[in-house]
Amino acid sequence: MMRNGRRVKRPLRRPTLSSASRNSTVLETVFLIGLIIAVFIVFWLYQLVSIIMSKNVRGPGPVVSLPNLPSPQQQGQAIAAAGLRGRGASSQASGGFQHFLDIALDLASLEPSEALATIEQNDPFETNHFDTLLLQKETSLKRILTIDEIKEIFPCPRLEERITLPDARVEQKAQDFRDGKRGTFLFFQHLRKAGGTNFCSLAEKNLPKKAQPHYYCMPDMGWSGNKDAGYLHSWSNEEIITRMEQQGFRIAGNEWENFDVSRHFDLPAIFATSFRRPLDRALSQFRFECIEDRGCYIKDVHEWWDKRVDLWNVYTKTFA
Repeated sequence: MMRNGRRVKRPLRRPTLSSASRNSTVLETVFLIGLIIAVFIVFWLYQLVSIIMSKNVRGPGPVVSLPNLPSPQQQGQAIAAAGLRGRGASSQASGGFQHFLDIALDLASLEPSEALATIEQNDPFETNHFDTLLLQKETSLKRILTIDEIKEIFPCPRLEERITLPDARVEQKAQDFRDGKRGTFLFFQHLRKAGGTNFCSLAEKNLPKKAQPHYYCMPDMGWSGNKDAGYLHSWSNEEIITRMEQQGFRIAGNEWENFDVSRHFDLPAIFATSFRRPLDRALSQFRFECIEDRGCYIKDVHEWWDKRVDLWNVYTKTFA
């Protein structure tokens, strides 16, 4: 730019813009510092909440030795020393209702995390007893056990170790069923997604064709004119007995209604069911119904579970 014959140098930046730029830099700096402080506070609060939750709810607690309960190592040493197999190897435990009640009460007195850790590592109810013996035996023999050998390490509990109060079994019914007495049958309480279909397939391989209902071991499909199946609670004992004997069926599955302890035990039947780890059972049902689009269109398992209150504690509800 020329002024009075002299070249005047143009300023590189207008003063107003330069001032605005400085103010903007200050604001950005303050914002970044505030953001860093906020992130730090949120992270600190998250860590604090995690520590509290881990201590009170989910954290792994110390394993507590329960009174009169040998550890798994002690059980294994006793088994090896005595050369015992099956439930007879647990001679150190008195067994019976009072024994297991005492264990349950001891566990109930612990913190939840301690109780879970103790159940997992000490196996106080011996739910892993058979698996341990099976692994030990097959490892020592370096082969898979035969059916007869498996029966030796997995017998029924001894009388003094059983906890059924009162003992509702009728041995004569079991003997009549084994003898093929007409009118006797196996009452199977089918819990959804807990191996019931496999159980029915097993029955089909061991029963004559004419002794099997045509639809998944559920005789009431035919009784209802192909409208319902697995609703034995809706039929009286007299109707069940008469129809089962007339048709010669030897298994009856009850899937969609609860087991009625007030009258079903009066049937000329033996009784069976199958259980599955509750979380696995629930997830399997969610996959079967919702993921595979069998009448359910919810794809979030948490939303589905909140709506399916009928499935909460389903085992207790079925038999209580």
